[in-house]
Amino acid sequence: MTQHEPLRADARQNRDRILEVARDALLESADASLNSIAKKAGVGPGTLYRHFPNREALVLAVYRHDVQQLLDYAPALLETRPPLDALRLWFERLAHYVRIKHGLADVLHAATSEDLVGRSYGPIMGAVALLLRAGEEDGTIRTGLVPDDVVLLMGFLWRIDPGPDQSARASRMLDLAMAGLRAG
Repeated sequence: MTQHEPLRADARQNRDRILEVARDALLESADASLNSIAKKAGVGPGTLYRHFPNREALVLAVYRHDVQQLLDYAPALLETRPPLDALRLWFERLAHYVRIKHGLADVLHAATSEDLVGRSYGPIMGAVALLLRAGEEDGTIRTGLVPDDVVLLMGFLWRIDPGPDQSARASRMLDLAMAGLRAG
């Protein structure tokens, strides 16, 4: 099967289920076996290997899947939320995503290249730009903000030490950052 052939609905569901289970399994243990991932996903090893011929292919697919979900989240938020709220929610999701990736850092490092991370940087900046533009247009977000600068500013979100007050602290700090982005 080539990457360009559309998957049947059941094959797509199997692939998505494998990706979700693989993310969780790899977070629990970087040494999680492909067979254990297949079992937890409720598919046979052959099904897993048909989609992901080796560990590296699976890890890369998990990474790409997560990045795509993050990219899709920006326009989806703008359909249901005001831009300032959408920007905040998107950064909360980005922070969660980055914390997960820190948990997968060793696995990703072994299976990826800087090129992969570099290729996701542009689309992520595009999602931030989309959210900023929407806020500029409705007058809730300051004009002239640079997406790279905003992401650098928000970098505190994934640097907060884990602990019982992590969420409360992140929320307080995000309130401060959002106040600085607000127009007026």
